[in-house]
Amino acid sequence: MWGSSVARATVMAFMARSSPTTTTRSFISSSTSLAATQYLLKYDYIPDVLEKRGPHREEHLGLAQKLVDEGRCLSGGPTGPVGMEVPTGALFIFTDQEAAQQFVKEDPYVSGGIVTGHVIQEYNVVLQK
Repeated sequence: MWGSSVARATVMAFMARSSPTTTTRSFISSSTSLAATQYLLKYDYIPDVLEKRGPHREEHLGLAQKLVDEGRCLSGGPTGPVGMEVPTGALFIFTDQEAAQQFVKEDPYVSGGIVTGHVIQEYNVVLQK
């Protein structure tokens, strides 16, 4: 009987003495973008991309180069498993979401059926060389 009463009284006394200094961190994002925000465009390709990209390749690369020259595309290239012979997709990094959307809209790989799916994701650079 005394054991539970003593334990309860001890806890109550501890809580009463403890100062109510709780640190709160806000993780609510603001409506403004971070200075290091970039946009990743990920493509999925058809399995026979190497055989079918030929008629579209020059215009595809030209569009990417135009956005690079404008400073809106930072890099891009094929992706796939380590040691791949045939890419399964591509990854591009853009400085703004509109550039990524423009690329998808104007890319002949999309209209020509080379790209089977895509996603644009926000990427916040925390570390960089």
